[in-house]
Amino acid sequence: MNTSEPAHEDRDVEDWDFEVWAPYAQAVDLFLRSTVPGSAEEPVTRSMNRAEDGWWRLRMPDGGAEPRDYGFVIDGAGPFPDPRSRRQPAGVHALSRTFDPGAHAWQDSAWTGRQLAGGTIYELHLGTFTSEGTLDAAAARLGHLVSLGVDFVELLPVNAFNGTHNWGYDGVLWYAVHEGYGGPAAYQRFVDACHQAGIGVIQDVVYNHLGPSGNYLPEFGPYLSESAGNTWGSSLNLDGPDSDPVRRHIIGNALMWLDDYHVDGLRLDAVHALRDDRAIHLLEDMAGEVAALSAFTGHPLTLIAESDLNDPRLITPAEAGGYGLDAQWSDDFHHAVHVALTGETTGYYADFAPLGALAKVLTHGYFHDGTFSSFRGRTHGRPIDRQRMPAWRLVVGSQNHDQIGNRAIGDRLTGTLDAGQLAIAATLTLLGPFTPMLFMGEEWGATTPWQFFTSHPEPELGEATATGRIGEFARMGWDPAVVPDPQDPATFTRSRLDWDESELPEHARLLGLYRRLADLRRAVPDFTDPRLDRVGVDYDADESWLCLCRGSTEILVNFAADARTLPAGTGAVLLDFGTDGPALLSREEDGSVLLAPHAVLVIAGTTA
Repeated sequence: MNTSEPAHEDRDVEDWDFEVWAPYAQAVDLFLRSTVPGSAEEPVTRSMNRAEDGWWRLRMPDGGAEPRDYGFVIDGAGPFPDPRSRRQPAGVHALSRTFDPGAHAWQDSAWTGRQLAGGTIYELHLGTFTSEGTLDAAAARLGHLVSLGVDFVELLPVNAFNGTHNWGYDGVLWYAVHEGYGGPAAYQRFVDACHQAGIGVIQDVVYNHLGPSGNYLPEFGPYLSESAGNTWGSSLNLDGPDSDPVRRHIIGNALMWLDDYHVDGLRLDAVHALRDDRAIHLLEDMAGEVAALSAFTGHPLTLIAESDLNDPRLITPAEAGGYGLDAQWSDDFHHAVHVALTGETTGYYADFAPLGALAKVLTHGYFHDGTFSSFRGRTHGRPIDRQRMPAWRLVVGSQNHDQIGNRAIGDRLTGTLDAGQLAIAATLTLLGPFTPMLFMGEEWGATTPWQFFTSHPEPELGEATATGRIGEFARMGWDPAVVPDPQDPATFTRSRLDWDESELPEHARLLGLYRRLADLRRAVPDFTDPRLDRVGVDYDADESWLCLCRGSTEILVNFAADARTLPAGTGAVLLDFGTDGPALLSREEDGSVLLAPHAVLVIAGTTA
């Protein structure tokens, strides 16, 4: 059994039982300990054999079949956990445990995959999605997601981090599944269950930095860059000396999720923070490897970048000179919708104050596409080719973990908007031209916040994290006195969903709207048409209304607190939702409509 090597590693070697890359070490020893409770077997240390490529390898007499705890001793220091550990049952500072990913009996042979085009994503954090906070508990809620028309569930990072709860972006052992969620075996069960329910899985992964506690990679080799780091710490060595194995470490991890765990796609965190000056960027390299795996398995495999660059080259196919990623998050959509509904214009929201900003985003994908960004103090972005770039390559949402959790008190739109405004946000997201993504609980207007929480065992890290959060909010004009302590366990428990809310009348009404929107996406071809140049927008900033045309289908929105008359077609009403009742108050013979305050109306196209 190969315990530490990822699937499809780009090296032609034997299948070793234990191996690790430590190019500068003079000696590497394997430390082994039995996992049998009460075992009298003494731990053993075995010398490993060095190869010319900087890898140290060892074949065990018993084939390494028995589960064991193990670590690597580097020049007398350690033992340290395996950089490619699959399990960390006692935490990231403890020994690794062997895990055989091939032992799971997969039941998803009928699953043929799902392309992103036309799909809907549901983002969730395992620790707060259910009261249990486990993969198995999340799997029990898949029926709810099916009722929403969800095509993909996107999990926030699950890799091993120090502590009991965390957003996941402080991970240090990228190949291991956090034990508190159930570990790697539970992860396989979850993906299996998703596929049997007809839902694909997208895993959020972080390759731009490592967490502040439990990162032992520098003990093994030059994994980190000696150049400047990024916002969250040291950058990975992607382009310096000895960077080839570091890149293979990252790409191997991506392939592990897609192969060993049957995952359907990856969301790549903050790719703008990847420092890589090579002719072939890491992202381009990864996209090529993933495309090769997809061709071999016959399943669509999707790479989605989180990037604030507004650069369409990321999502331009490789054959057209781009990086070849499939899609990217677009924060401009969120900002434009958020400002139109809340009126909030502090910090990076300032440029989105005019209603025309939303109109531009809906028709051009980006707002900043070579325009001046006041928040950045410079010109930002590059235009999308509306005739050639399919709109589904942009993943959008009116709420997500960042845009909620990085607010001072982690407040959702529910805290400031009424039911009609929430319906407007949902309709623009689900029936707009892009790939929609929902954030857990928004479908019933969850009132629970989603706050930034950590559980660093080290007091100094906890204090530094809390202080850093307060400093981050200064540019947004938020009151630092109201920022919850990330280390307070109550911050974590407050962020758990309250599923009982979904059955209360006002929440059930909104949930019914989301399900109706899901039905419309499936029933009306206009709503999944990827051609951005066929999207039209009419609006009146003074009157605070907007009409989004998807082909011949119209989405009419009244942002105002008073009733408004909007020009409209004469087709049948497909959806009608206002804050306290119907959106449609009256309709003239020419088709023009009087909409209630904070309301949305969808009208079908007419045929000649």
